[in-house]
Amino acid sequence: MEWEVIIKWLPKFFQGAILTLELVGIAVVLGLLLAIPLGIARASKRWYVRSLPYAYIFFFRGTPLLVQLFLVYYGLAQFDAVRSSFLWKYLRDPFFCATATMTLHTAAYIAEILRGAIQAIPPGEIEAARALGMSRPKTLFYIILPRAARIGLPAYSNEVILMLKASSLASTVTLLELTGMARTIIARNYLTVEMFFTAGVFYLLISYLLVSAFKLLERWLRVDACQGR
Repeated sequence: MEWEVIIKWLPKFFQGAILTLELVGIAVVLGLLLAIPLGIARASKRWYVRSLPYAYIFFFRGTPLLVQLFLVYYGLAQFDAVRSSFLWKYLRDPFFCATATMTLHTAAYIAEILRGAIQAIPPGEIEAARALGMSRPKTLFYIILPRAARIGLPAYSNEVILMLKASSLASTVTLLELTGMARTIIARNYLTVEMFFTAGVFYLLISYLLVSAFKLLERWLRVDACQGR
């Protein structure tokens, strides 16, 4: 193992790690915001309310993220209407295409997590809120969503880790995140094992930090729920 070479290229790996965190951070935050109305609609008892979110979720969960990324980055550029529109300055940017695709992809999974969490809430809690005179919107924002957040947080943390690993696909559209940076460095020094080993260590460290942060958040929500009682 060429440790001297690894140390030499560490600043570049830090640059790649920062870009990776930006990709994942934007995707999971915007994906959560998009998933909230989708998850609420999916939990509806009315078929016409949940049918459109179901089609969206079915498509993004049923096709690979890599295919979706290629469709956005390479596929949309094939249309003259897209190239002549105001959207072209965004769609020709690989960072925008990667974050947009990852956001749409993870939103489908988070929406299903939220749907399952909402349906896991004991009906008695919702009935009690309604019996106290709370309106449907108040019941949703003060009872259903906070309770669903506690139930769905472990699954959401898993989705964040999965998106961290899936961010490596962004290297296929020329982004120099961790994997892309490792491949670029390998093209210069031909040390495949050392460079991918270093990238793997960075992924492990980021995963560890994210898991630790979610554990603290789960503990805080558990304590807050107990105090609320």
